[in-house]
Amino acid sequence: MNKLYLIIPLVLTLTFTGFYLNHQKEATAKAVWVQAEAAKAAAAIAAQKAEVEKQAREDADRRTAERVAEEKKKEDEKRAKWEAQSKAIADDTANYIAQTEKNAAEVKALEAKLKSLREQKDQAIQAGLDFDSEVEKARIAKRACELEIQRLVEMVARKNGTTLAPVAATP
Repeated sequence: MNKLYLIIPLVLTLTFTGFYLNHQKEATAKAVWVQAEAAKAAAAIAAQKAEVEKQAREDADRRTAERVAEEKKKEDEKRAKWEAQSKAIADDTANYIAQTEKNAAEVKALEAKLKSLREQKDQAIQAGLDFDSEVEKARIAKRACELEIQRLVEMVARKNGTTLAPVAATP
């Protein structure tokens, strides 16, 4: 019986060791397989992630290029509008300067004409005043002559001793 105590545990230990080594090989193979699958999955995830990042970069670059192009287009439109407005302002300024010069020449001509007309008016007024002065002098001379005639008539009448009817003044 003593031998059985040794043989049975020895057989069971050897059986257990066989199962254990067999299970160890399967577990190692399974672990290697799981590790390979994990590596494949990680590689697939990394590739997918790289693809997503690449697409994101391309999309971001495309959007950036579109934004830059749109900003450039807006800037070009703004510059063209500004240049058109500047040209319009310059044209208007040139037109207004030409109109101002034309008006200034016209004003100068009108002022010269006004000056000549004023001189003519002054001459006409002076001629009128001179004429009025001559008329008044003529009236004064006429009145003086009439008074002289009356005085002479009275003197002659006194000298002759006759009185004549008053001599009417000639108009």
